[in-house]
Amino acid sequence: MSGMLTAVAEYIVVFKKTATDADIEKYANDVSTNGGTVHDHFTPLLKGFSAQIPDQYLQTLQSNLQSGPIDYIEPDSVVKTQ
Repeated sequence: MSGMLTAVAEYIVVFKKTATDADIEKYANDVSTNGGTVHDHFTPLLKGFSAQIPDQYLQTLQSNLQSGPIDYIEPDSVVKTQ
């Protein structure tokens, strides 16, 4: 696969209330192992983190939403008020 570019975008990964710290850490490590970069952990405000996630691994995460500890994944964006 050398020479191939993988699309990477910014996301917020939010876990279910039943997720453990070990679950969150496992998925953060998996993101890094699969070519992504974890930026911020939101605990204790929110069980989750922001990360750059390659498209291919994002599809893997999304396929496990129903059965796994992740509640939802959404694109990270800047929110402005007027």
